[in-house]
Amino acid sequence: MKTAIIPQVRIEPRLRADLDAVLREGETLSEFVETTMRNAVEFRQMQDEFNARADAAWERHQRTGVGRPAEEVIADLRARLEQKRKELQGKHRPTEA
Repeated sequence: MKTAIIPQVRIEPRLRADLDAVLREGETLSEFVETTMRNAVEFRQMQDEFNARADAAWERHQRTGVGRPAEEVIADLRARLEQKRKELQGKHRPTEA
C-alpha cells in the first residue's frame, strides 16, 4: 500500500513554537503528527464502539424493560478499577538505584 501525504495545515506561530517545545529528542514534527493522528483515530474508534454498545443496551432496555440499577453498575466499575490498580501496582514505580 502506498503512503499518502496529509495536507498542510496553517497554524499560528505560537502553536508552532509550542509544538517544537514538546518534541522529544530526535523526534520529528512528522513523527509527532503521525502519532497524534493515530491516537486520535484510535480514540474516535473507541468512542464509536462505546456509543454502539450504549445504543444497543438502551434499545434492549426499551424492548425488555430489564436493566441494571446505576448503583450496581457503579459498584462493578469500582471493583474493576480496584482490580486494575492492584495489577498495575509497582509496575510504574521508578527502580531504586
